[in-house]
Amino acid sequence: MIRVNEHYDKLQASYLFSDIAKRVTTHQETHPEADIIRLGIGDVTRALPGACIRAFHQGVDEMADDASFRGYGPEQGYDFLREAIAREDFQTRGADIAPDEIFVSDGAKCDTANFQELFSSDIKIAIPDPVYPVYLDTNVMAGRTGTFDSGRYQGICYMDCTKENNFIPELPKEPVDLIYLCFPNNPTGTTITKPELKRWVDYAKETNALILFDAAYEAFIRDDDLPRSIYEIEGAKEVAVEFRSYSKTAGFTGTRCAYTVVPKACRVFDQKGNPTPLHPLWNRRQCTKFNGVSYPVQKAAEAVYSPEGKAQVRELADYYLGNAKIIRTAMDTLGFACVGGENSPYIWIDGNGRDSWEFFDLLLNKAGVVCTPGAGFGRCGQGYIRISAFNSLENVETAMTRMKEAIK
Repeated sequence: MIRVNEHYDKLQASYLFSDIAKRVTTHQETHPEADIIRLGIGDVTRALPGACIRAFHQGVDEMADDASFRGYGPEQGYDFLREAIAREDFQTRGADIAPDEIFVSDGAKCDTANFQELFSSDIKIAIPDPVYPVYLDTNVMAGRTGTFDSGRYQGICYMDCTKENNFIPELPKEPVDLIYLCFPNNPTGTTITKPELKRWVDYAKETNALILFDAAYEAFIRDDDLPRSIYEIEGAKEVAVEFRSYSKTAGFTGTRCAYTVVPKACRVFDQKGNPTPLHPLWNRRQCTKFNGVSYPVQKAAEAVYSPEGKAQVRELADYYLGNAKIIRTAMDTLGFACVGGENSPYIWIDGNGRDSWEFFDLLLNKAGVVCTPGAGFGRCGQGYIRISAFNSLENVETAMTRMKEAIK
């Protein structure tokens, strides 16, 4: 008989953002006149950059002509985009990444979820807490955890991120094999310095571990001293895979394009402890399970690296960072301690003793503002909320005015 994957039964009843959506829907049903401002989920609100739109149209026009039509493209991505990525995102910052080490995909969420397929089911996972849920849930689905108890899964190494350590995790105190890091961080908005990141690279080399480094928000970094890629750190190519996304960089949340970097020097180990290159494994996975990103979308992504595209993308990120500054200023005025909002589009706010969902309900019911409860990101998120800067300036200003009145 056909049997279900029982590891799915370990998952919590629903996904965090589904819970939020249900509460918002219930509120709207009982308050149909309510004007809801959504500052919860990290979805952009501004249109694609003009340079990307023109390239998108060009790609579509080419698909409409037999002479320039393209069918299946390379699973790894078209050379024109991979070459632009390698040159503009890495080589210009001193990171020696080659075009054939880049794999274009339909989203960093998909890639971070799918990458764990390459590894043995009995490896030890280390994740930060609070954490982007996809890192954890996909390993639960794969059977790498025990049951859920007291807010955590057995068998996982949780790396606490608290105000005491500035929301940057400490090195694990137990042996681990796979480490998830995200900077600028989702959800807390914190960043990491080069010396701090070097500690992780050195640790991974010493312990034969692998780092999965999520850099989806690197476009918001304005401090030139902060690393925008883990490959700015010496030795990282041997021990790290990096994920990038155009979703927040250029507003591609509904367009879907991202990429993963798997250096040829990156290694994992077989059951006998012999080093094995990781690059061919991911290449085989993609060739077997993925047929590539559409040609027009990749043309649009390539336009990000044109002179016009660079200016427009930076303006886009600056717009959201301006929103983040308004949110931080409002929270400071109200007496709430917070991090993020600088070099990041997320602001992580201490609720001053409030339960996360209590704070969420207060803002929804009294201010018509949707945030994200920190408890949904892990046990260390209890008592915090996350506010996203991804909305219009007008909505952010209105939301802050409402919040001030509600909290008073």
